[in-house]
Amino acid sequence: MSQSAILLLNLGSPDSTSVPDVRRYLREFLGDERVIDKPSNGFLRRLLVNGIIIPTRVKKSAHAYESIWTPEGSPLILTSKLTQAALQKRTALPVALAMNYGTPSIPDVLRQLVADGVTRVLLFPQYPHYAMSSWETVVVKVQREAARLSPSLQLDCVQPYYADADYIDALVASARPYLVPDYDHFLFSYHGIPVRHLTKADSSCAHCQKLENCCTTPSPAHATCYKAQVTQTTLRFVERAGLPAGKWSISFQSRLVGEPWLSPYTDKEFERLAREGKKRLLVITPAFVTDCLETLEEIRGEGAEDFKAAGGEAFTHIPCLNDQPMWIDFLARRVERWQQSGALTG
Repeated sequence: MSQSAILLLNLGSPDSTSVPDVRRYLREFLGDERVIDKPSNGFLRRLLVNGIIIPTRVKKSAHAYESIWTPEGSPLILTSKLTQAALQKRTALPVALAMNYGTPSIPDVLRQLVADGVTRVLLFPQYPHYAMSSWETVVVKVQREAARLSPSLQLDCVQPYYADADYIDALVASARPYLVPDYDHFLFSYHGIPVRHLTKADSSCAHCQKLENCCTTPSPAHATCYKAQVTQTTLRFVERAGLPAGKWSISFQSRLVGEPWLSPYTDKEFERLAREGKKRLLVITPAFVTDCLETLEEIRGEGAEDFKAAGGEAFTHIPCLNDQPMWIDFLARRVERWQQSGALTG
């Protein structure tokens, strides 16, 4: 009889806010060839990351982490553990948690699962949308490590759930309390990626960025198109929540300089919306299911300051799904569906 388990996968955090720990984390994160994939030459890419990007970012990044750190540690790690514990109460299967970068590491967690006799694992990336630099890289890393540690370990994987009705319902439910007061504009801020990654992920080489309305024109390319998927999440949310036309928009945050990234850029939108007289702004960040540096510091901290400095008055960031009951319900239903499909045992 096989022993099955669930493995929740998230991004990760430094072990502390010290410069050495942040440097170590950035080296692992930015050294991922699916996060920074250019130049293609490995030596030149490592030179770029370790010789230019990290030295110019590490102190600023450490300060940013300090601004959101809690007495217990990283918000992302702490919330992920709360999610793990809440899901564990809903299933008899063991629920493990691993981070793509930092700790608890994927190799260590897989090693423990194998030692515990687990033979089949459901991978549950905490990313609703496909992107080479998030969903793909963590899944590939697990597959690679599993092949090395235990070739017989069977891996199943939850596919991107950006348009899943239950996910959209959970997202809308989490935002509903913030929609009651009057607001001037509702901004969907998604994590950015280089535009080049869209065309790189389009195996047809004939859809993404080729057609005028490529994100809303049905195509097999959407299975690996981040922009098409965030567009679908947004449109389904707007319909489900009943947002008025002309009162919402999409933007992209967290870009690096050097090449075009998805636009419009969130920080520029904060300024533009304020200048256009949008005094009360709601911001949601659906690319993240767990609040982290990019939501707490970049949006709730710097973003609020930028918006108000440009003339805005009220800035509200809607928290991520985190460990809210509707999110745990979604996770539990997906686990149940997996168990029923394979007649799995605990």
